[in-house]
Amino acid sequence: MAQKSIPTLALVRYPRIYSDTQGESHFDMVTVEQRLALAAPPAAPFYVSRDGPATRYRFYTFEPGWIGELHPCPTRQFLALMTGAVEMETTDGTVRRFGPGDLVLLEDTSGRGHVTRNIGDGFATYLVVPVPAA
Repeated sequence: MAQKSIPTLALVRYPRIYSDTQGESHFDMVTVEQRLALAAPPAAPFYVSRDGPATRYRFYTFEPGWIGELHPCPTRQFLALMTGAVEMETTDGTVRRFGPGDLVLLEDTSGRGHVTRNIGDGFATYLVVPVPAA
């Protein structure tokens, strides 16, 4: 029986919204490397990224039909959608839809910001982790 090769590197990708020097918002993708590590012995090795700073969290819940008109985010923050369906639009016209389990990093703390819409039939709830400026 051939032994299965275990990669030593795994990648996590997530979108972010940022503001350019003219104050316009855009999406791009962030890639985080993970390495196989014995991180919680005696559990088997699993993939781990480097630590990032975070000290608190909060939840955002949007009612059905809620629209957050064009606005910058109040602080640099990760949003992990727990329930519902949300659409975000940047000022360059790009629209992305997010569902449960999706993660986005908001960095457009200045400029015109973005629009957020609850496009589902129910409440949309995010776990929000504010993070310091990069």
